[in-house]
Formats: sequence, C-alpha cells, structure tokens
Amino acid sequence: MKRIALLKERQAPGGGQAPAPTGSHCPASGFWAPGSDPQAVQLIFEGQVFPAFDGVPTVWVRRAAGTVSAG
Repeated sequence: MKRIALLKERQAPGGGQAPAPTGSHCPASGFWAPGSDPQAVQLIFEGQVFPAFDGVPTVWVRRAAGTVSAG
C-alpha cells in the first residue's frame, strides 16, 4: 500500500526527508535537487519515480521552499 507523507513531514524544514536515489518513489511532493547540482531544482510529486539527472543516476535531496530561487 502506498504511504502518504504526514503533514508534519511535508511542512518540516527540508521536508524531514532523507535523500532518495534515482528510481525510487518520491515520499513527499516538493522541490528536489540532485546532490551533484543543488541549483538544478525540480518540482517532483509524491509517488513519482525520481529521474536520472543528465542521463546519470543520482541521489535527490529535498529543498526547503525558502531556498528555491525563481531564476
């Protein structure tokens, strides 16, 4: 059964989420960045499979909403 992230996890600084590798399912919707390029932020929704970055498997890290720039 699919686990839905608790509201506390979604609102915690950094999302309260551990880094997740390419190919795993996103535990909570939010902004995630590959560990190799923290500026390449992507919006990934809960349940989506984390993609490769630039064709290479990577580890994704949740970014706090306040640290994401629009540029």
